Amino acid sequence: MNPTYTIADYDNASHAKAIVQLLDTFANDPLGGAEPLSHLTKNNLVLALGQFPGAFSVLAQVGDEFVGLANCFTGFSTFACKPLINIHDFFVTSSQRGQGIAAGLLARVEDEARLRGCYKVTLEVLEGNSIARAFYAKSGFLEFTVNDQFGSGLCMQKVI
Repeated sequence: MNPTYTIADYDNASHAKAIVQLLDTFANDPLGGAEPLSHLTKNNLVLALGQFPGAFSVLAQVGDEFVGLANCFTGFSTFACKPLINIHDFFVTSSQRGQGIAAGLLARVEDEARLRGCYKVTLEVLEGNSIARAFYAKSGFLEFTVNDQFGSGLCMQKVI
């Protein structure tokens, strides 16, 4: 059965349930932090996404089963003076990995970026996630550099 890729409708109950379940599965994975989503997040995530300007989610579905998720946010490139898309969460269920689902999800995100007139798509990946890094590189993603003298950009955070 061929997968389908849909921009989630945050008001659709089955889409909302899939987003929370897939993200919780990702959160429970060692690559997602190995901790379940909080009850607050489970109960409020989809409403918050729907209210956040520029947010969209792509769902991958095989038959009746949702098997992949990309949560994305529109940002802005000041240097290019155009919007960009950041893929914040990207996940395929373990049972569907290696089936091309990730490539289909990424292609749907890129299609949406083109529709929105975006300059680029960005994402973050853990340094030790060699499988994902190889997939992203094969898909055309490069480490962020401005000047080779200064090396690659790093994703940093400060929780407040």
